[in-house]
Amino acid sequence: MEKRQVAIVIPAFNEENTIFDVVQSVSRYGVVIVINDASTDKTQEMAEKAGAITIRHKSNQGYDGALNSGFSKADELNCYMVITFDADGQHDVSLLEEYIQLIDSGFQVVIGSRDKFQRVTEYIFSWVARLKWGVLDPLCGMKGYNMEIYREMGGFDSISSIGTELAIYGLSNGYSHVEVEIPILDRVDKPRFYSTFKSNMLILRAMFRVIKKY
Repeated sequence: MEKRQVAIVIPAFNEENTIFDVVQSVSRYGVVIVINDASTDKTQEMAEKAGAITIRHKSNQGYDGALNSGFSKADELNCYMVITFDADGQHDVSLLEEYIQLIDSGFQVVIGSRDKFQRVTEYIFSWVARLKWGVLDPLCGMKGYNMEIYREMGGFDSISSIGTELAIYGLSNGYSHVEVEIPILDRVDKPRFYSTFKSNMLILRAMFRVIKKY
């Protein structure tokens, strides 16, 4: 697999403290696409300095909006696969090689399975996903896709699913998948995903939307 056929897509909002190191650490595995989702700090500058292809949103479009832009760019570059990766330094870079090998071997969706959750609604979504689609952690931010799925669905997200719709579309339509256990490393600074109450409401809303659609 040539490096240029793999896209590492990283949504970023005010991640100036970590984005440079994250981009540099993943760049040996593929083309790095950073979506600067209307950051007010030096995220854009640091991502570009590290060598990423950057997309700048003038207004904040949220996690799904950022990934929609990133996948669109990967499609424009005719990438064969996309791996989504967090900008905060919590994902283990060494797992990228395993993700790439799994997709190369024929799996069309690779879903990370975290060793711990932060919110009660993540446990609820996990329980529902295990019963309905046979996976443990649909909300994990580190997923890998054969771009065939994206092109078949016609996009990454249409329902504000917190990054779950494309994977669940694949599971619901018989695309081969595998789960990979991943550790979650400590953040350098504070999480970006709203207050506990608001984040729990967003997760529940996303869960009911994907249940209704799939």
